[in-house]
Amino acid sequence: MSETKLNPTAEATDEDEPLVLYEQVAVDEDGNAAAIITFNRADKLNAMNWPTLKALEQQLIKAGEDKSVRCVLITGKGRAFSAGGDIAGYTTLQKDPVAFPQFVDDFIRTIGRCRDMEKPVIALINGITAAGGLELILGCDFAWMAESARIGDMHLNYAQIGGAGVMARLPRLIGEYKAKELVFSGRLLKSDECLAWGLVNRVMPDDQLLEEGLKFARGVAEKSPNSVRNVKHVLNRGVETDLPAALRQERERALIHCLTLPDSMEGINAFVEKRKPRWSAAR
Repeated sequence: MSETKLNPTAEATDEDEPLVLYEQVAVDEDGNAAAIITFNRADKLNAMNWPTLKALEQQLIKAGEDKSVRCVLITGKGRAFSAGGDIAGYTTLQKDPVAFPQFVDDFIRTIGRCRDMEKPVIALINGITAAGGLELILGCDFAWMAESARIGDMHLNYAQIGGAGVMARLPRLIGEYKAKELVFSGRLLKSDECLAWGLVNRVMPDDQLLEEGLKFARGVAEKSPNSVRNVKHVLNRGVETDLPAALRQERERALIHCLTLPDSMEGINAFVEKRKPRWSAAR
């Protein structure tokens, strides 16, 4: 596969070591790209201390604001996606009644950026994923998993309680019983279990994980960016409310979309005329 890399950047530590890598890979000839955001603390299993969390948020903001980015892929260096929060750092942080709540709030806000971003965000789970790492993937639109990877909660193994979504989002995704089993057991699930439980939606050979993510991004780039934005909005809002309210929201957004967005009619005309559609710029 030939990849065109654009504008590689990274947030850095005091030692100028990148904590979170950012690169853009071209996915078509029209200048559209996939943003690849990579945790770069392999020696710490990509545990998220506060500087790493801030670096992740900045890279998500960058990807979200760049109109050429059509899909965001998050993964990790080494043998972990992310083992969660940096427990060693909690020896100081968790004693601070002012700083620790702010850290948790920052964590929640950063995960929210994945969910609220107007383009798909895919967690490419390449290795060990636990606690805060699990909470991060729960905020993504898709979770794709390498065959050798493992996922668990593990907060209780260290007398901790998840505070950034694992107890709120996990039961909604896989059901109450399975969520309780995962949280109380503190064990890591193998990839086939994760797929069977509905914790991830795809499992693939380790060496195909990134390529499959980029293949998906190419497919997204073929679609109207404004249509993708509206679909993600409706889907996210729908699962957060009851069915009658979700149906009302869907109808309202569909009518606004089809009656006011030029891309809606362009898609129909392109099909009838058997040509490639010409989408309007992302708003």
